[in-house]
Amino acid sequence: MSEAAPHRLAMQSLDEALERLLSTVQPLGLSERLPTGDALGRVLAEPVVSLIDVPPADNSSMDGYALCAADVAASDAVLPVAQRVPAGVVGAVHQAGTAARIFTGAQIPVGADAVVMQEQCEALAVDLASEGLGSVRVNAQVQAGQWIRRRGEDVEQGATVLAAGCRLDAAALGLAASVGAAQLTVARRPRVALFSTGDELVMPGEPLKPGAIYNSNRFTLRAMLQGLGCEVIDLGIVPDKLDATRAALREAAGQADLIITSGGVSVGEEDHLRPAVQAEGSLDLWQIAIKPGKPLAFGRVGGAWFIGLPGNPVSSFVTFALAVRPVILRMQGATKLQPRSFMLRADFDWPKADRRREFLRVRLNEAGGLDLFPNQSSGVLTSAVWADGLLDNPAGQAFEAGHSVRYLPMTELLT
Repeated sequence: MSEAAPHRLAMQSLDEALERLLSTVQPLGLSERLPTGDALGRVLAEPVVSLIDVPPADNSSMDGYALCAADVAASDAVLPVAQRVPAGVVGAVHQAGTAARIFTGAQIPVGADAVVMQEQCEALAVDLASEGLGSVRVNAQVQAGQWIRRRGEDVEQGATVLAAGCRLDAAALGLAASVGAAQLTVARRPRVALFSTGDELVMPGEPLKPGAIYNSNRFTLRAMLQGLGCEVIDLGIVPDKLDATRAALREAAGQADLIITSGGVSVGEEDHLRPAVQAEGSLDLWQIAIKPGKPLAFGRVGGAWFIGLPGNPVSSFVTFALAVRPVILRMQGATKLQPRSFMLRADFDWPKADRRREFLRVRLNEAGGLDLFPNQSSGVLTSAVWADGLLDNPAGQAFEAGHSVRYLPMTELLT
């Protein structure tokens, strides 16, 4: 990698930066086997193939009565109830001219071809002196096949139900379980070392000296990494000293696949991260044409990739969501790297265009439009808590209320 001159940083678009990052960083290619119930949020390394049909047999989608449609062609037909079939029980072969009391999920008796829901039937009194199940009057027209879930209609034997590269959510785990997968082969968690630089940083609970600030980025970035399934190695706060920064980088590279830092990627005299990474490995220092966020460092230290984020809390948050999240998913072999977005109506004016692509903190309102947080400063972390998404506004675009804009939900950016 090239080493950018300290005061002549390459300005790139977000798309250019992402293309460079994602073409350079490759999947780790390491996997492990986990019980299906423990694989939430992980990325499949091998596909899940069904060894069975789902459902495994024709079954009832309603509580009611299984019968032959031809036996109730006449209005208000009355049939004797020959058997009772709850879920988990295989009934006897269906007898023509009878009905079977059946419950949701129960297997259809062989020979029956329809189910009538119980709300359309009238159970007639049972003769308590006999062992019979009584009779039923059918008060509806019946078509063969109604209210029957057919064998294999959800999944056929041999079908791939989950592809490699799929991130496993609750529905995916349920689907894997439904085809009998007790264990899943998933990508190993990326090991990510995290530290902050800055003598002004202190931890919550410590006295806040004049000129000091609490280290919010440590908590924000750690949580975002954990939400993406990473194993986080938290190295805390590193002093603004070149030797200390180099030592932290060496320690991180010895344990991690990726190193993430916040702060110290500008070109000031107290920003030691750039020369430290250059001394320990290789570095590109970029300016990304987005707001908030601008400086982004990308390089390698030993066997670990390195990404340095800006220190302002909203800049760090937004840059991670847009640039680091896809990289971490890529390392796990995920196939879906970019968040979904939706075109919605802005319910506010944005009269001043910026030369950079802007990511505004917005929130859905009850009218289906977007409201704007009033203070869009990169230091106002309350904007990220208040918002439920980012508005992706192209460079040079001003607009009035009612304009159609692109909305990225936070749920897409944080998981």
